[in-house]
Amino acid sequence: MRIAVTIFLTDETITPTRLAHELEQRGFAGLYLPEHTHIPVERITPYPAGGELPREYGRTLDPFVALGQAAAVTERLGLGTGITLVAQHDPIDLAKQIATLDHLSGGRFTLGLGFGWNVEEAADHGVEWRTRRELVRERMGLMRALWSEEPTGYEGEFGSVQASSAHPKPAQKPRGPVVGPRTLLGGGAGPKLFSHVCEYADGWLPIGGRGLSESLPVLRAAWADAGRDPQALEVVPYAVQPSAGKLAHYADLGIEEAVVQLPPAGEAEVLRVLDDLARFQ
Repeated sequence: MRIAVTIFLTDETITPTRLAHELEQRGFAGLYLPEHTHIPVERITPYPAGGELPREYGRTLDPFVALGQAAAVTERLGLGTGITLVAQHDPIDLAKQIATLDHLSGGRFTLGLGFGWNVEEAADHGVEWRTRRELVRERMGLMRALWSEEPTGYEGEFGSVQASSAHPKPAQKPRGPVVGPRTLLGGGAGPKLFSHVCEYADGWLPIGGRGLSESLPVLRAAWADAGRDPQALEVVPYAVQPSAGKLAHYADLGIEEAVVQLPPAGEAEVLRVLDDLARFQ
């Protein structure tokens, strides 16, 4: 099984270049970075994990800038977001960022995307919470139009783009309906999420990886009903606290990659954790 990592990189942690170099030298599969543009101090939305929101949420580095640095000092390491809050971006600008990173890294980028959980953060970006899922769906359609080989327009309820010259193109080639980089959609199991996975993603990015024995057959059935190649579906448990038994269970389910959580810490502590994780590779 491929082992990748995720970490809240901040202005107080190990640097992107140092971490990326160590990950590639140690044979890890990839580096996934989360995104929060800002965290309003006065919040109503509870932290999904319970308790106080950890300090690092309000200090995260921009994932695309950090991954660009990581790409520059590596040759094989996968580079991903976990997750990009697509609703909080101008899709034309975001399409350019994604295509540029995938192009410059030689096709190593994975777009992990999701709908978000922090209502206050999204509101500052002008996001109407009840329509955010459809907004993300449309923005993915608009970005796919810009990534198409031939100039292609897109007209939607939430935005549009004229048929345009838009380069560079992502290095990765289309896979079924998915134009652009490898795309994994995060979120809780359910028919609505799975319909989105089947429509515009390569697979699912379930946080924590719980309940996969029950949810995976449901997703696989929906995937087949959508006419997608059964062998192409990717399920990548995300932010996992690993154990030998847990990873063996994933392998039994046909899962080929897991993303384990690193602490948002300085270089010495992060490297110590990487040394400990070596036993799972």
